[in-house]
Amino acid sequence: MKTALFCTKDPLKLLRTTGLCLSASMLLLMSGCATVGHEFPAGQISTINIGKTTQNDIYSTFGTPWRTGIEDGKKTWTYGNYEYSLFSDHSAEDLVIKFDNRKVVSAFVFNTTKRSK
Repeated sequence: MKTALFCTKDPLKLLRTTGLCLSASMLLLMSGCATVGHEFPAGQISTINIGKTTQNDIYSTFGTPWRTGIEDGKKTWTYGNYEYSLFSDHSAEDLVIKFDNRKVVSAFVFNTTKRSK
């Protein structure tokens, strides 16, 4: 007994099945978008104070960083949300925070492609 989708002697059924598969593939292709990272409360960036805000404060406000690393021997946390699309403008926001050895913010950079209102 053949149960495979394309094992049929009915050409009309094969044509319909192929058409459905092609339609589904085209729909996926046409959406053409991808997201990397995760959203973070960019409106809270003004609460960061160099030399005062601690790593715990940052975690409480922004949550788990999307990426962590080391730059010039200092711990860095990155919060990022990057949305790419084949058919419209992409948008990106990222916040990179550098901590000193006391786990206090020593520097940060925020970049966005979103226009302010």
